[in-house]
Amino acid sequence: MDTLTDPHILPVELTKAYRLLNHGPTVLVSARHGGVDNVMAAAWACALDFNPPKVTVVLDKAVKTRALVEASGMFVLQVPNAAQVDLVHAVGTHSLADEPDKLARFGVQLFDAPEIDAPLVAGCSAWLACRRVAEPHNEQAYDLFIGEVVAAWADSRVFRDGHWHFEDADPRWRSLHYIAGGQFYAIGESLRAAD
Repeated sequence: MDTLTDPHILPVELTKAYRLLNHGPTVLVSARHGGVDNVMAAAWACALDFNPPKVTVVLDKAVKTRALVEASGMFVLQVPNAAQVDLVHAVGTHSLADEPDKLARFGVQLFDAPEIDAPLVAGCSAWLACRRVAEPHNEQAYDLFIGEVVAAWADSRVFRDGHWHFEDADPRWRSLHYIAGGQFYAIGESLRAAD
C-alpha cells in the first residue's frame, strides 16, 4: 500500500497545489467522521484560488460522503490514474448507504497523513487535503463545496518540479476524465503553445 513514507510521494508546495487539478481530472473524494470512512468519485472539481489555495467540488445531497464532510469539516481530493479506472467507476456508482462494505468490496486501500483527519486513497497520483470553507448557500443551492488546501502530495513518477509529466510516465499514471456511462478518457499528449 502506498503511504506518505513511499519515496515517490513528495509534498507539493501549496502555491503549486492548484496544478494538481488544473487539467480537469476526475477525482476521488474521501472523508471520515465518527469512525466511518468513505470514498466517492466526482467529475466536477476544480481549483478556485491561489493564496490560500482553494478548490471546489460538487457533492450531491444524496451522497454519504457529503454528510461526512459536513460533520468533520475535512475532505481529501485525490487524482486517480488509468490503473484505477475500475476502482473509480465502482466507488462512483455504488453507495455506502446501500453497501456498507463498499470500500473493502472494491479493494480501496486507505492510509492516513499526519494531522489530517481524513483518509487518503492509496495508488493515486496526487492528494489534496482540504479544510471545508462553509458556504451554506452554495452548498444547499448548488451542492458546491469549497475547501482550503492545507497539505498536498504527488507521486514524483508523474508530478515533479511543480508540473505534470504524463509524457514521461508509464501510461497507467495518466489521469482519468469521465464522460458518461462508464466511459473515461486518459489524458493525452502534451502540446506547447508558441512563445
